[in-house]
Amino acid sequence: MQRWYGKLLGFFAGAALLRANPFLGAVIGLLIGHAFDSDWFRLRGDDPYAALGLTREASDAEVDQAYRRLIAQYHPDRVVNAAPELRAQAESRAREINRAYDRIKTLRKGKK
Repeated sequence: MQRWYGKLLGFFAGAALLRANPFLGAVIGLLIGHAFDSDWFRLRGDDPYAALGLTREASDAEVDQAYRRLIAQYHPDRVVNAAPELRAQAESRAREINRAYDRIKTLRKGKK
């Protein structure tokens, strides 16, 4: 479901702030509200799907498969005898993968 409340809030806020020309203010507010509803201003590093190499349209099975594949590749136990730098990198990447997977599961549980 698409978000709409940013457009509505932008419409009224723009009309109220530009009292000299409320129509222009409403149009500008509507455009800014659309930008917020479409996540134009969200940081790209905040996308859990990108951390797993997926798109938002990925099915639950694809999410699980990508998680299992990546965590098997980057699990710290696989690099026990490696250099400390590689172990630290693997631990960091595994934490990122786990956070992304947990975030996706939480988001999808809330939608059902």
